[in-house]
Amino acid sequence: MDVLLPILTVGVLGIFLGVIIGIVAKVFAVDIDERIEQVEEMLPGANCGGCGFAGCADFAKGVVAGKATPAGCPVCSPEDVVAISDYLGIAAEEKEKMVALVRCSGDIPNTVRSLYNGVRDCRSAVLVAGGAKGCDYGCLGFGSCAEACPFGAIEIRDGLAVVHKELCVGCENCVAACPKDLITMVPASATTHVYCNSPEKGAVKRKVCKTACIACRKCVKASGEEDYMEIDGFLIRSNYENPPPASLVEAAGCPTTALRIDEEHAKGAYGGASK
Repeated sequence: MDVLLPILTVGVLGIFLGVIIGIVAKVFAVDIDERIEQVEEMLPGANCGGCGFAGCADFAKGVVAGKATPAGCPVCSPEDVVAISDYLGIAAEEKEKMVALVRCSGDIPNTVRSLYNGVRDCRSAVLVAGGAKGCDYGCLGFGSCAEACPFGAIEIRDGLAVVHKELCVGCENCVAACPKDLITMVPASATTHVYCNSPEKGAVKRKVCKTACIACRKCVKASGEEDYMEIDGFLIRSNYENPPPASLVEAAGCPTTALRIDEEHAKGAYGGASK
């Protein structure tokens, strides 16, 4: 009897606590919308953060709650966006693919560089010594952007970051990683870009980089009334509201090849001015 009493007491106490826990769990239970799990399964699962949410699960919650749209996922294909929208019974937004563009063409053969023995990281180089590049606005080429890209869309070639459009999903991780603010997002359909980001005068830029934009405005004149190009002080930029065609490169005859077609850039045709 002395042995059975403690056992019975513990058993009764266990049953009592179990009932209490069950009641509390039922009262404070949070209803989980099954649509959230379904939408998450329909997402690519990259968890890149390009949507502005912590990950795909958080993004799925935002979409179901109406705080985000399926098109907000940079990795989703147009077909994925339509499928998720149809599942939720909402209108599918048109999605234009955006890709990263490194606004620099100053590789090792075409730029003036100094000796650099510091940390091989762009952010660290800027903080410590500014890196080895003569141009204060150019790509340092240490690969902070490439390391930040979860899709392997950026490679460092001859001391210059090169984006492979076919691999880029537009997550913008590289944009945040670049300490020089060199990387911008542009429509994937745009083919012609000005690969320079220096606001310095042409003569100053040419002393440190052979492929810098010197703002000669030949491309502006060649575009005529089409407004393909925008003048920004001593720098010309492509107008991505009305992207310049590839034919403008030949028509303009850019003397430094700062204006070029991205396919040429991806193949390593940086040095037109040094040939």
